[in-house]
Formats: sequence, C-alpha cells, structure tokens
Amino acid sequence: MRIVLWDTRKLDVAKDFAGGYGVGQFPGGGGIGGRVVRHFFKRDYRPTALVFAYLAAIFRKLGHHVEYSLDRVPVGADVYIFNPSLITLPLERMAMSEALAATPGSRVLVTGPVAYSMGEAFDGLDVTIVRGEAEQLLWKFDDVMQSSERTVEVGKVADLDELPFPDWSPFSPGRFSIGFDFTKFPTGLVQQSRGCTLKCNYCPYIILENSTRLRSPEMVAAEMQRGIQLYGFRSFKFRDPLFGVDRKRVFRLAELIGSLPKKIEFSIESRIDLLRPDVLRALRDVGLTSITVGIETPSEETLRRYHRAPIRDDKQRDFVLLCRALGIRTVAGFMIGFPEDTERSIRTVLRYAKAVNPTFANFNVVTPYPGTEFFEEIREQIATFDTSKYTVYTPVLKYRYLTPEQVSELHAKCFLSYYFRGRWFWANAPLVWPRLQRMGWRLPPMPEPDQNVHVGPPKPHTSLPVVQPGKEDANRRVA
Repeated sequence: MRIVLWDTRKLDVAKDFAGGYGVGQFPGGGGIGGRVVRHFFKRDYRPTALVFAYLAAIFRKLGHHVEYSLDRVPVGADVYIFNPSLITLPLERMAMSEALAATPGSRVLVTGPVAYSMGEAFDGLDVTIVRGEAEQLLWKFDDVMQSSERTVEVGKVADLDELPFPDWSPFSPGRFSIGFDFTKFPTGLVQQSRGCTLKCNYCPYIILENSTRLRSPEMVAAEMQRGIQLYGFRSFKFRDPLFGVDRKRVFRLAELIGSLPKKIEFSIESRIDLLRPDVLRALRDVGLTSITVGIETPSEETLRRYHRAPIRDDKQRDFVLLCRALGIRTVAGFMIGFPEDTERSIRTVLRYAKAVNPTFANFNVVTPYPGTEFFEEIREQIATFDTSKYTVYTPVLKYRYLTPEQVSELHAKCFLSYYFRGRWFWANAPLVWPRLQRMGWRLPPMPEPDQNVHVGPPKPHTSLPVVQPGKEDANRRVA
C-alpha cells in the first residue's frame, strides 16, 4: 500500500510544539530591532514532527511504501495521512480536498490533537478521524481501514518501549537545526516520557491524559545511538513536557548518554523544582546544553487562577544563575495577554523576565487551545476562532482593559526591551556564542550552596508585587 504523509512548513509553523497544536514565530514587530529578533527565530530548520517519524517507521514495519510530501499532493496514493496544526488547518483542509479529488477511492486519515479535539473542523470532507495517539496505528491500522465510522477511537500506546525507533530518512534530517539550544547539528527529536501530571488549565499537553508514561533509559539511549549512526545527529531535543519526573531513570539515562560512541548535545523541558543541582550536574556532564522552563508570570494570583502550581519560594533566578554557571542555557517562557491583563501587569512580566535574565526569554500571547478547560472557561472572551491566528504571537482574545493592538504593541516591546540591553548581553553572550569562552570570556562562578535551587515554603513575590487591573491602564500608550 502506498502511504503519503502530507505536511507543510508554511506560516512559520513548528508542529511539534504546544502539545502538537503547533506554534508560529515572532512576527518581527517594532522596527529594525524586531526584524533582528525575527531573524534569529527563522534561522533554524526545525525537525519534522516526531509523530511523523514514528509513523514512517510503523508503516514500513507493516510492509507499506511510505512517502513524505511537503505542500504537494501526489496523485495515486492509497492513503493520505495528515497531522494538522491549528495554524495550518485551512491549508490542510484544502490539501485533503485535493487528495480526495485527485485520487478517487483513496483514504484520508487525520491524526493529532487537532483531530482529537476538533472533529467538527473536518465537516464536509470524506475523511477518517483517528482519535488518539497516531502510533496506535501499529496495532490498529487494519481496524481503522476497515471501519466505516467517521471517527475511530484508537486510545494511547500502553507501552512506549514497544514502538519501533523513529525513521527520519524521508524528512531530510541533515537539515534539522535548533540554534537556541545547540551548537552542533543536525538535531534529532527524542522522548523519554509522555504526558504531564500538572493541572494548568490552559495547557494542551494534558488534553489526552493527565498522567505520565515513561520509556526505559536503555531504549532511549539505543534510539539516540541509532540516530547518531544513521542520520548523523549531533544534538537531540527531548520532547517530554515534564522531563525528570523519575529521578532514578534520569541518572540512569545520564549514565547511558555518557557511554554513547560520540559526545552529543541535548536539551530538555521541565519544571524548575524537578531539576535539582545534582540532576543538573549529572546531565551537564554528559552533554546537556539547554533547558526550557515555563515561568509564565510572577503573579501567583494569575497562576493559581489558571491552576498552575507556582514555583515555591520563587527560585527562578537562583536556578538561572546556577545553570549559567554550569554552562547551561535557559529558555524561559513568559505569558502575556490574559483576559484581565493591563499594561502594568504586562510590564511587570517584562521586569520579572529581566530580573530572572534567562539566556532566551520567549514571550507568548495567551492562546486558548480547543479541548482545554481554559478554552471553555473563556469561550465568550475569544475574539476570533480563525485558528490560523493561533500562533502564540497574535492576540486572539477580548481584553478587559486593553485592545488587541495594544497587546501586540506591548508584546513587541517585551522582545525588544528584553534583548536590547547590556545586562542580557554580558550575562548570556558566552552561552549564546561559546567561541567567546575560548577567547577568554568566563562564565560566572558557581553560586554558593545556599543559593542553589531549593524547594521551600511558599512566600509571596516581594520584589515585583502582584498588580491588580486598574482603570488607569485602559488607555495608556506604550512608552
């Protein structure tokens, strides 16, 4: 059977982020400075979504011929498989129509979180919605093909170690690069775990499950070794939303990564309170170069309103200092544009980002993902349901005290004000450009033990107080 995996990179989409809903890129507002920031966003060629690499391996294991098509609909395939993002959903609907018209009798399968939570988005198309984890097709492909139902429930993979290793060969893996994480390329994607146990009501990672499934460290290391040998990967980005939830497995994985035939770089994503100094050092010693964390906002009131557990004792700054001293980059996510935000509260987020001073700060505009509790909670405050605008860089809500234009202006201000300042450059330049270290630019000394990451009793933020919405913010212009 001839199977086509259809994909697109248009609209600056990166499909493997936001739980598979996809994200766009900073549009570059704010004049020349904004264009400079956008340049650094666009220089990478991010890897194809991990699920497609799994599907390529799965269908070949089942004995089928697999093709990957980027923005073109080949004629004559038996099955076309789509993994839509929110941003590219209109483009993918058009491609589905084209596939059905060009090859009568073919099947179109739609997978991923958009298919899982937005089945109505494909009304009017003769497609089959595969609801659940697409990798379940390893065991349920025949059932799906024989079903006459529009939506087929396939569930989730019970044992992740039973999946074949991802096959990256159809996707030009030699081009993959993620420059804010690594200095060595090409870059592969890998997972140690799936799912998240936290309760953030705006988060797409908990739509399918609110628990965590783990792979064995031995399987993960074997997959990385295979990626090095077959595809020449020199760096790996872990796609776990909560890396490090099992300390024993983390230390075992670090030991195995240290035994790989070539020294590699890798990055992880997690919560600060899961990454204690001993974990950081063990991972750094075997190639950890970058950590992505979600700080979101300094307002504990906002975090609790949307069910996100604040980092206790406010140790974000200590964590960033420790990572910097260890030579580890930090990529911190901050959120602006909650319905109740004001100019003052957004500026407070910016001030806090500057105080924490991570290597890279990414300012995301709050985006309501279908299927989340947040989406239903604020449905009446959603200004547009045009998902092509759900890039995390475009305001899509109705704001109590601001206009969308003001939020966009403040958003650009956050990026420009954060990066174009001396304190960011002097603290982070040797991490961003390691050549500076070889020229004698030293990293700061290791913090004293009592400055290391610590989990203590909650206390309010005192240096940057929580602000309440006020009428004085409603019409204030950005300075």
